[in-house]
Amino acid sequence: MRVEYADISLLGGREENQDRVAAAVAEHAALLVVADGMGGHADGARAAEVTKQVVLEAFWHTPQPLFDPLGFLHITLGRAHDEVVKLGVKLAVEQRPRATCAICLMQQHATWVAHVGDSRLYHLRRGALLWRSRDHSHVELLLREGLITADQAQTHPMRNFVECCLGGDPILPDMSLTRRRPIEPSDVLMVCTDGMWSGLKDTEIAGELGVAGVPLREKLLELAQRAVARAGASSDNTSAAALRWLGDDEKK
Repeated sequence: MRVEYADISLLGGREENQDRVAAAVAEHAALLVVADGMGGHADGARAAEVTKQVVLEAFWHTPQPLFDPLGFLHITLGRAHDEVVKLGVKLAVEQRPRATCAICLMQQHATWVAHVGDSRLYHLRRGALLWRSRDHSHVELLLREGLITADQAQTHPMRNFVECCLGGDPILPDMSLTRRRPIEPSDVLMVCTDGMWSGLKDTEIAGELGVAGVPLREKLLELAQRAVARAGASSDNTSAAALRWLGDDEKK
């Protein structure tokens, strides 16, 4: 598999980095994962770490290319939820560790994605936004209904409130699973936490990250630093992983 990939994670204005991010690339499949420990809850960093580890272990222990990508994503997120729930069994419900998560699986000229909460996935092509996930949040609902604009969403007082997450209540949370989406050579896929996207416009991300010629790590870092700078002293942990598909192996 011919791909370029990178991941970055910045502390921002916080005392602890509760984000976890990783890219895993094998011969026949690749996976991007990001998890964001939710502020205001105990051990957010542990929740994010457990989520990342569960996803990565499942990927590396599943034969590739995966026979049932959507089933893999659903089962793996459910397993991650169960493990995060275990972290807080002795705590009051409102104090239990929680995390948001986004996963992108790429194989056989296509992607399958899943997310819970407001960690996002972006599919970029030739400098344009082809598709992005929709947050599990009240603000996203207002945006979809046309009741607020994208600019208003960035400053809305409820922009940090999510409606579902991993951990907390043992009941399996709502999760969004996206069926097969074909990709083309030079397409860029990115998963990121809200610290990244909340400080940047979608067109800005697509226009700079979705073009060829600039190393992914360099551009990811530049965008993340810009997001942190715009948020100032209150900036959140800012993390992302991206992958550019370079097409089939020329030898084949």
